[in-house]
Amino acid sequence: MEGVTSDRRLRILSRIAKSDDSSPGRLCNVCIDMTATSGAGIMLRSGHVTRGSLGMTDAVSSFIEELQFMLGEGPCIDAYNLEVPIAEPNLADPSSRWLGLTPPVFKAGVRALFAFPLVVGAVCIGSLDLYRDHSGALSDDQHADALIMADVVTRAVLTMQAEAPLGDLIAQLEAVMTPQSVVYQAVGVASAQLGLSVGESLIRLKAHAFAKDRLLTELAQDVVARRVRFNVAGEAQDVTT
Repeated sequence: MEGVTSDRRLRILSRIAKSDDSSPGRLCNVCIDMTATSGAGIMLRSGHVTRGSLGMTDAVSSFIEELQFMLGEGPCIDAYNLEVPIAEPNLADPSSRWLGLTPPVFKAGVRALFAFPLVVGAVCIGSLDLYRDHSGALSDDQHADALIMADVVTRAVLTMQAEAPLGDLIAQLEAVMTPQSVVYQAVGVASAQLGLSVGESLIRLKAHAFAKDRLLTELAQDVVARRVRFNVAGEAQDVTT
């Protein structure tokens, strides 16, 4: 079994090495090739906080990551919290989980979701998320490849952290992170306007985005640009300029 795993890892690493893409996103591209899925994303987390998405293959993957970030539910959240692979091979099944996430991603064409925790030792740093535009479980080989890919992604992130000076690392991450980073800027602005803690302000932002049926990053961009501000009553108001 160990020999089989080693051969599988070598095959995956060889595929990554042949890629012309040098960004973290190439890991996602290789993963969808190996698992016959439609798209992939890498979400990084620390504690109960989503730090952002490091590499995505397409707009649907970005949408999935964004919704999980906003709603606080989904396969990546479960994989991170439980530190086990999560599979939902048929989102059309009425018993499927994630009541807030499933309807919008189903409408976007997603029919199956899978997530694999990024674990090193006793620490989990995020998850590798996969989706399919058709229902169906991963085969045993595809599942095994995804497990190896999750380990490769974990080691790649840790290597990036270990080898880069702090300033360079931040610049590298900001260059590839999704616009979710603007949310934390918006939280700071909202916190000052509301006189609330960062945690409470993030809750207010998420609640307003959900109530207005907006993506959280879109609302955050408006808050940072001062197109939307929170008044003393805690209400978000559009500001005309």
